[in-house]
Amino acid sequence: MQRRASQSQQAKASPATDTQSNSGTLVCAASDLFHSQKIKDAVFKASEGLSSTELREKTAKLLREENARAGEIVAESLDNDVNKIGQVVRSYSYIVDEIVSIAFSVAAEKLHPKPKANKSELAVLAVGGYGRSEMAPFSDVDLLFLSPDSLSPWAKQVIEATLYILWDVKLKIGQASRSVEECLSLGNKDQTIKTAMIEARFLTGDIAVFVDFDERLWQEIGKRDQSSYVQEKLDERDQRHIRQGQRYMVEPNVKEGKGGLRDLQSMYWITKYVSGAKRSSDMIRLGYLSEDEFTKFLNAHRFLWMVRCHLHLVAGRAMEQLTFDHQVELARRLGYSRDEGMRGVERFMQEYFRYATDVGELTRIYLTALEDQHIKSTPSIGDRLRNMMFRGRQGADKNPLYQIKNERIDLADEALFLSDPLNILRLFQDALETGRLIHPHAMRVVVANLDKIDAQLRENEEAKAIFLSLLLDYGNPERALRRMNELGVLGAFIPEFSRIQALMQYNTYHSYTVDEHTIQCISVLARIENGALEEKLPIVSDILKQGVDRRVLYIALLLHDIGKGLPGDHSEVGAQLAAEIAPALGMDAAETETIVWLVENHLVMSDFAQKRDISDPRTVSNFAEVVKSSSRLRLLTALTTCDIMGVGPNTLTDWKAQLLRDLYLATRSLISDGLDQSGTYNPAIEAKEALANRLSDWAPDKRDAELGRHYDAYWRGLDTDAQEVIANLIPKVGADTIVTDMIRDPLRNATRAIFVLEDHPGIFSRVTGALALAQANVIDARTYTTSDGIATSVFWILDQRDQPFEETRLVRLKELVRKTLKGEVIARDALKDSDKIKKREREFQVPTEITIDNEGSELFTIIEVDTRDRPSLLYDLSRTIASLNLSIASAVIATYGAQAVDVFYVKDMFGLKIHAQDRRDKIKARLIEAIQEGAEAARS
Repeated sequence: MQRRASQSQQAKASPATDTQSNSGTLVCAASDLFHSQKIKDAVFKASEGLSSTELREKTAKLLREENARAGEIVAESLDNDVNKIGQVVRSYSYIVDEIVSIAFSVAAEKLHPKPKANKSELAVLAVGGYGRSEMAPFSDVDLLFLSPDSLSPWAKQVIEATLYILWDVKLKIGQASRSVEECLSLGNKDQTIKTAMIEARFLTGDIAVFVDFDERLWQEIGKRDQSSYVQEKLDERDQRHIRQGQRYMVEPNVKEGKGGLRDLQSMYWITKYVSGAKRSSDMIRLGYLSEDEFTKFLNAHRFLWMVRCHLHLVAGRAMEQLTFDHQVELARRLGYSRDEGMRGVERFMQEYFRYATDVGELTRIYLTALEDQHIKSTPSIGDRLRNMMFRGRQGADKNPLYQIKNERIDLADEALFLSDPLNILRLFQDALETGRLIHPHAMRVVVANLDKIDAQLRENEEAKAIFLSLLLDYGNPERALRRMNELGVLGAFIPEFSRIQALMQYNTYHSYTVDEHTIQCISVLARIENGALEEKLPIVSDILKQGVDRRVLYIALLLHDIGKGLPGDHSEVGAQLAAEIAPALGMDAAETETIVWLVENHLVMSDFAQKRDISDPRTVSNFAEVVKSSSRLRLLTALTTCDIMGVGPNTLTDWKAQLLRDLYLATRSLISDGLDQSGTYNPAIEAKEALANRLSDWAPDKRDAELGRHYDAYWRGLDTDAQEVIANLIPKVGADTIVTDMIRDPLRNATRAIFVLEDHPGIFSRVTGALALAQANVIDARTYTTSDGIATSVFWILDQRDQPFEETRLVRLKELVRKTLKGEVIARDALKDSDKIKKREREFQVPTEITIDNEGSELFTIIEVDTRDRPSLLYDLSRTIASLNLSIASAVIATYGAQAVDVFYVKDMFGLKIHAQDRRDKIKARLIEAIQEGAEAARS
């Protein structure tokens, strides 16, 4: 291993990397940036007349004021020019250098002058990112106090005094005090400590101590196997990605997340360790990256550092998570504005994720180069077997175009490969067929020749066949699609796809960028086909087993969000694009028509399932009118399920899955019986028979009374289990008695809360207020009144973790409901302080839209409220509806991140629908007023 050049001639080492433009310069002259000499003169002059405590306090005060002044100079220089970012991070580091040096000088020369007989020396080193002279405004200051032997009493006093001054300056210090031997011993045991030490930079003190440490460090760390260090850093990276989110999460961690600064730094650390490199550009000389790839490295590094510095300043503290509220402000500071249907924040985040994608690609190229030089081990046999998807032959092994290098497909003859542009698509097909990864050299050739994927190739029938084969013939096309997307092949073959690459959807509902969401959806579909999700998704698994048009389904999933980022409704815009793209991919007229229909209607099933009362016959018949055929119902059910699962981990809850299943089964039955039979089937008869069997031990007159006191909506809306519970609760109801039953509903994985009491106006509203006080999220609600004046309300609720309530919390919930319904607690007053929107979500603006529909239900008027979600929204809406003398029969609650869609089935006080226009206008106005008042209170 090569050892880096000695730094014995330098009082302070220059920056360890060259990953920034002008990395060695500052935003202004050093003497103007930090008045070091002025502070030293003031402190040393005053030292004669001050006590140790007073001198320390005066030093800290002067340094604190100068740090604030210098920091403002650097902050004011920070704009959206990435070429200046090197000066900025170097300037922040320089300011800290001067503060540490002055603090140490005061401690060593004035507070604790060194005894003449004391031979012990001491050096102060910057380590970690500070050692590289890379600092954001509020970065930690990592220091190593280094002595040749064990620390002397004098050294301990100096270190303590130095640290007290630095703490009083309000710097966030990370420090270690060790001898040279201790450092070397720990470095051989802990790769994190070793990494920090190889970044060490001399600040102040005895340079000889540092030189000895530096020479011994680079002599002794080379005795360990280089591949072990590399593997340890890669394992650390993998664990970091698991913590932060493996794919491109919409609130990324700029420092630690996938495609963040730490990934770039890891590449440099490994390079430095295995080769003794002094600058990151040595990766070109060593053959790890090409010049073009290193330019990508630099550009990503500069952009990410610019984002990180702005993020620190916006947050006013060390902040690495690019949360939603900060994304908006950073987009404004960096000059991103609305354009072609995209908000400025979405354009900013799209650029962020494109850089993150570049970092991921550079990492793969870099690691393969290490394998080629036998520094990193090749993929294990287990990893290779897990990736294998053989189809009876291993064409890549025998194909003259290829050579197998470290178990990866590389090109044997570039000229021959490029002589036929179809080979670019064949490369991904062969990788899937053999289960092998593609070598970065082959990827480089592909990226450099994307222009060969032109209109002529896109019109080539064999090219279309290869692309469809990639989607349909190899088990799961996820790996190939993601690699094609990251290399630009997917966007070149389907130009419309390049626009949604790295496109972020600015909401709290979607966890991924649009392109990643699309690939996740296709992966889910492949997993369902392979039987991996049969237990979780029995209906969709059965649909695919019975057979659907796979070409149509896969292409529809690929294109379902293709309209995002353009002006207008993305479903309608996407359908227009799909009408052009589908034929270009080889779909015939009938297939294209179905694909266009699926893209245009890909949200319809989830809307009906989550925003309408499925127990209402009109809901099913209206949905059936949209779908019309069993084949389209099966396709749409599969697509909808994949779409929801592709939104993010655990998005398809048991409750949503049950809603989809219920709607599918009801619609399938209606279509098979004929749409003209809608309304002829009465499920109330079967429901009564089922309950009668459960109550077989009841006296006949009591059983008949129970079966006769409920209206048809009750029998359609609740299952037999809930009806049996209610039947047993009703006899316990008295004039002032509220009876409840709360259990976990395993089918929906939610807590089912049943309330039975004498009917009176506003019951639904008061219950929702009590539930809001208990921090319960209502996901569905039904309320019915019997013919003899008993109110029966059923709510399905989740806690703040979106889990069923624990038994211990149900006691408090029941008590809150009792007190609220009795008037002992006024929910409106009690909720004032708790109804606040989280700071990170305050930037989300959801326009309020209220629709009043008399066609969606045979018996009720449907009020749909689409607005910004907040903790007490349901209570405010239901309270307003009650104040308008409307009775709520059921409520369907749907949330999509910061967006809430609350739907109420209501009647007026005479049991009729609301037809009068002036009455409907008044309802809208009152609801809007309640929403605005609540929103202002929640943001205050």
